[in-house]
Amino acid sequence: MSLPVRYEIEHVSRYLYEWAVRHCVMAVCLQPQNDERQQLLRFELATDPRGPNNAEPDAFGNTKHVLNIHREHERLVITAHSIVVTLPVGEAPDALDVGAWDEIRGGAESFADWDFTHPTALTQPTEALAAFAGAHGLDAPDGDPLTALRALMSAIHGNFKYVPGSTTVGSPIDQMLESGEGVCQDYAHVMLAVARTWGVPSRYVSGYVDIGETRSGATHAWVECKLPGLGWVGFDPTNRCLADHRHIRIAAGRDYQDAAPTRGVLQGGGKTELDVEVRVRHLP
Repeated sequence: MSLPVRYEIEHVSRYLYEWAVRHCVMAVCLQPQNDERQQLLRFELATDPRGPNNAEPDAFGNTKHVLNIHREHERLVITAHSIVVTLPVGEAPDALDVGAWDEIRGGAESFADWDFTHPTALTQPTEALAAFAGAHGLDAPDGDPLTALRALMSAIHGNFKYVPGSTTVGSPIDQMLESGEGVCQDYAHVMLAVARTWGVPSRYVSGYVDIGETRSGATHAWVECKLPGLGWVGFDPTNRCLADHRHIRIAAGRDYQDAAPTRGVLQGGGKTELDVEVRVRHLP
């Protein structure tokens, strides 16, 4: 059994605009969750230039800060500082009873999980997805749901190459399916798309991961699937592992759009350059 781990996280987003922005309204989703899996000890959000930011919950229970800056600026720096304790995660069993499929399919039309069992624009089933699933025996999974999801995670990890910059935040799943290259959000979207065709409630999770190496200097993404008797179980297809105390959760939703670190509208600005730097370190 792992022990609680305390992390300090600094997330800096630097926007540089081609010309001055006159008005900016932005939703910032960088506050880690505080729940039974992790404890948020401190969160501070600062901007340069300064502007009021109000914390508001969204429909999925995530905390988003709405930033308003209504004076001219040619650059914007958003700095989020967090201290989080991640708690031990119980080990998942090797498998579930095959009858778990009946329970999953019996709740397929449940209103409570509707958002997580139906496709979105970024997780829409396509011919390329069907071809991938068929080629790897994932179109009609055998055995129990947990074993099937582990096999799906392994197939995604083993058949695609992690290449920073190969896709954008709005890329459809077909881009990675056809090119064989993507980043963590693409891995997550493909797993969501397949798992939802099976009727498994599945959600996109954004956050940070401590795996002893740097992936992109930004947030990470993985998937949580709701399983009978276990609740929400995290699957990280990018790293081929179940989510554990090394995974620090910020937000969950239907796909990337619900958990985007920053989203907003500008008046002015022109071409925008964004540089993101993330530091995650252990604290005693």
